[in-house]
Amino acid sequence: MPHQREPGLSLAEWLVLCLVRDRPMHGFAIAGLLADDGSLGRIWHVRKMVVYRAAHRLEQLGLIMASDKQPTSQGPARVPLWATPEGRQAAGAWLRQPACHARDIRSELLLKLALLDRAGADPRDLLLAQRSQLAPIAGALAGQIPATAGFDRVLLQWRYESVSSTLRFLDALLATVPAPRAG
Repeated sequence: MPHQREPGLSLAEWLVLCLVRDRPMHGFAIAGLLADDGSLGRIWHVRKMVVYRAAHRLEQLGLIMASDKQPTSQGPARVPLWATPEGRQAAGAWLRQPACHARDIRSELLLKLALLDRAGADPRDLLLAQRSQLAPIAGALAGQIPATAGFDRVLLQWRYESVSSTLRFLDALLATVPAPRAG
């Protein structure tokens, strides 16, 4: 089923799709990565039941497929999941898109950076895109603060400081990412 536009997926569904993008994984392994003590769960925890529900929906959308059950000596048979070509394409596009809202930076951007690192991919384009998206927001907020009072001013100041802090974070990361080599 070809996708002309990005499917409306939840963050949990994107995570499952991205994790099976490059190699098959079974739901139990994905749930382990997204558990409280998992490498990705430290950023954003997803309960095991939600992982399986996400996998089911992704399969219905034609973005992942399940392989035959594989017996294991450590419990019930495992069903490896793998991304379809459409699923790999959608996951790759999502990983390059900045988080749409400043409030989603902590979860979505950090998860994308972790997934890119896990895949050995260069995060520079994502970092630059996120920076480009946030810089005008910081400027607009800074211009609005002097014209406000009371709690409206407090809220604008909070938003401005949050976005400015994120911009400093992005700049610090960009300073550590090696520049791409020409040619």
